[in-house]
Amino acid sequence: LAPRDIVARAIDNELKRSGDEHVYLDLKHLNAESVKDHFPNIYNRCLRYNIDITKDLIPVVPAAHYSCGGVVTDQDGATSIDGLYAVGEVSMTGLHGANRLASNSLLEAVVFSHRAFASIKAKQPKRLEHGTVPDWDDSGTTNSEEWVLVSHNRKEIQQLMWDYVGIVRSNHRLERARRRIGLILDEVKDFYKRTIVTEGLIELRNIACVADLIIRSALQRKESRGLHYTTDYTHTDDAHWLKDTVIR
Repeated sequence: LAPRDIVARAIDNELKRSGDEHVYLDLKHLNAESVKDHFPNIYNRCLRYNIDITKDLIPVVPAAHYSCGGVVTDQDGATSIDGLYAVGEVSMTGLHGANRLASNSLLEAVVFSHRAFASIKAKQPKRLEHGTVPDWDDSGTTNSEEWVLVSHNRKEIQQLMWDYVGIVRSNHRLERARRRIGLILDEVKDFYKRTIVTEGLIELRNIACVADLIIRSALQRKESRGLHYTTDYTHTDDAHWLKDTVIR
């Protein structure tokens, strides 16, 4: 199997060339029973849409599936904040490098959850007494009647990240994304200060923050490597960029 970034770019290039909405995956040359045994969930799911993956062509299009990178941890999942651990997709353990092979994420989660548990158990942290935690003070905020701003900004971030910071990048598209995400961040911060805090608003603020970090990291790296492919720097530059991008 080719790495996912290579397959995704090949599909993306074909879709842009042809104008089609998807390409097709053909499994008809494989043993039908073996396909069903290996992919029972996919087989049954596709049947709901009248697609028998052992007989029919399967429509395929790239999609955002996994995030490589995140909160930097050590080999036990510990972060730079004492007592705070990060495991799974939220973490940057260094195992994936600039890419990720199929199923490695599950193995990483299993290994690092165990290592984090062992580390915490070995340290045996004492229970900290913080006293009574005061109620959240929402004085000065209002229950806005403009919550459509939250859903709209979330959809806008998702669209601009897919269009400008997706499979194939360029400095021009990244700069457009950087300017727009900056405006959205300002809007979110203002809305956060004026309104009652909700789960949706916190998620929007986090999404905007992560989007900004991704864009800044992509603009900083003057090469193509793994998942990061830019038409302005199509080659890998080990002399200058054989390292992680860490924003503190």
